[in-house]
Amino acid sequence: MKTITDTKSDVFYKFKSNNSCLTINDYVAIEMGKQLELQGGEFYNDTNMLLCITKGRLLIRHGNCEFLLTENEMIILRKDILIEYEVPSNQDFTISLEYVFFSFSDDVVKEFTKLSVLPSMEKKKDSYILVKSFDLKLVRYIDSLKPYFIEPDSTEVNFVKIKLFELLFYLSMWEQEVFDILLDLKISYKSNIVKTVEENIMNSISINQIAALTGRSLSGFRRDFLSVYNMPPSQWIRYKRLEKAKELLLSTKMSITEICYNLGFENIAHFSRLFKIQFSQTPTEYRMNKVAI
Repeated sequence: MKTITDTKSDVFYKFKSNNSCLTINDYVAIEMGKQLELQGGEFYNDTNMLLCITKGRLLIRHGNCEFLLTENEMIILRKDILIEYEVPSNQDFTISLEYVFFSFSDDVVKEFTKLSVLPSMEKKKDSYILVKSFDLKLVRYIDSLKPYFIEPDSTEVNFVKIKLFELLFYLSMWEQEVFDILLDLKISYKSNIVKTVEENIMNSISINQIAALTGRSLSGFRRDFLSVYNMPPSQWIRYKRLEKAKELLLSTKMSITEICYNLGFENIAHFSRLFKIQFSQTPTEYRMNKVAI
């Protein structure tokens, strides 16, 4: 999957071939889109987000967790997590996905809280992702957005805010759990953790050293990493390095020994064992089988 982490609020803009956006101060607040081809990628979201699927299917992964969304389902993504996505193939080659995406910046949430009398929010266990079905009320709300997309560039910012506030009011009455996540203003985990990990993932560098580069203790780094990636750092970094090794075996003439040590593995035996666990073949078998095809 392509890496498109740290992309501000134009998160889903990266995978659409037909889309329209409503913005607030240069960030994408509401977006309607269609996906025409099989594509996938990953992104780091820096706002609390709500994605409603109105047609087709979308596969979302957060670390070891996987969610398959279908028509009339919504997924709520808490800010500061890394997400992988994939649009499943469609045999008849028609539009495979239609969706509406909402992004709630901290400024919008704070403004909303000043305008409304909110229900009390019970302290619950943190949820980073939540999937729910949506009802006819939300379908009608989504339909009410369509006139704003006729000329989206000319839509006033205050109208965009009003539509976001309308959605939040609806959720406060009918989907309290969703509402609580979207209004969460927790301090960002981000800092420089994603950027530092992405820049050093293929280097021969220890987790202790990566933690130091982010300005965190090892325990603090592990805690924040788990919040973002939903996977322990050693496991996620090993997975990414093995994926890179697979790519290098096919796209370069580097020896297996060179690939092993360039990606920071301890020795050839260790590298081969992990590679076989991940891909059911040794590096040598993988290269030979792929070249023979």
